Order: sequence, then structure tokens, then C-alpha cells
Amino acid sequence: MNLQDLKNKIEKYKPYNEQEKRDKQTMLKYIDTFDNVLTRDNAFAHFTASIWVVNPERNKILMVYHNIYKAWTWTGGHSDGEADLLKVAIKELKEETGVKEVRPVTEDIFSLELLTVDGHVKRGNYVSSHIHLNLTYLIEVDEKEILHNKEDENSAVKWVPMEEIEKVSTEEWIKENIYSKLNKKLKEL
Repeated sequence: MNLQDLKNKIEKYKPYNEQEKRDKQTMLKYIDTFDNVLTRDNAFAHFTASIWVVNPERNKILMVYHNIYKAWTWTGGHSDGEADLLKVAIKELKEETGVKEVRPVTEDIFSLELLTVDGHVKRGNYVSSHIHLNLTYLIEVDEKEILHNKEDENSAVKWVPMEEIEKVSTEEWIKENIYSKLNKKLKEL
């Protein structure tokens, strides 16, 4: 898969709401303008993949306690040159949680969003504020999987009942605009 293939997938994606419609337009414009959107060399905006991980009953979400954001979040990571963002999402999920067996509910994009990232220090280096051009995928994992955290990125992993996501998450904009949307879409499947 290459950047053009990724662009084609985004073009085919049907936005769920106004946020997705606008963010899709921005992503496509950004791909047309810059050739390094798959790497962090583009310090202003680059692609990432996130995963909404559900149990088979689809009533719990697998969350990690992110060390930089100091918040319970979904899993995910940077594309780092890889255009197959589902592949990136699965790799990050396994690294961050220890799960071995994953099943994409669909290989299609489940959601897309532009996410702002405040400046922070990572591994002793300052990272300027920037934008994540984020694609989210829906993945199913058995709750019996043995979980472990990735110490350099998160300090805990746990299953959270879907109706409690807004209680455990402290990132106001994300929980109100993204997590609530993802749960609503999940219920509509």
C-alpha cells in the first residue's frame, strides 16, 4: 500500500457527521499539498492510527493509561512511513496492551479525525504542538487475553464498560466529540 492507496481509502470513506466531513476534506488537501504526511518529518501534521478495541459482546472498550497525556485513552500510534494504517493500528495495539489475537470487525476505516497534540517532552526531547491526521479502526479482542502495559508509553491497561468511558477519560474534547461518536457508531452496527 502507498500514499495514493491511502488517499483512495479516505476518498471512499463516507463521513458520519460534520466533524468527519470537514476533517476528511482537510486530510485530502494535506495529502495533495505535502509528500511527507506519513512521517514525523512533517512536524506540523502527520498520519496516525487509533483503535477502538471492543470485546466480543461489544459492551467494553480496552483502554490504556497514557503516560504523556496522563489520561485513559484508546491505543494507537504514528504511521512512521507505513501507508497501511490498519496494519499500524494492529501493531500498536499489540505493543501497547500485550494482546496476541485481534480481529478487525471491518478492515474499513471506522472513523477519522484531526487531533491536536500539545507540545510535550518525549524520551528527553521536546516535541512541538502538532496535528494527528488520525484514522480509527474497529478491532475485537477476547477479554481473556493477558494484558500488559508498555512502560515507556502507558502505565496501565484495562477493560472499561462502554457507558463508563466518559467517567474515566479526562480529555474533555476527545471524550465529548470522539469517544461518544465511536460508541454511538458501535451501537448502530
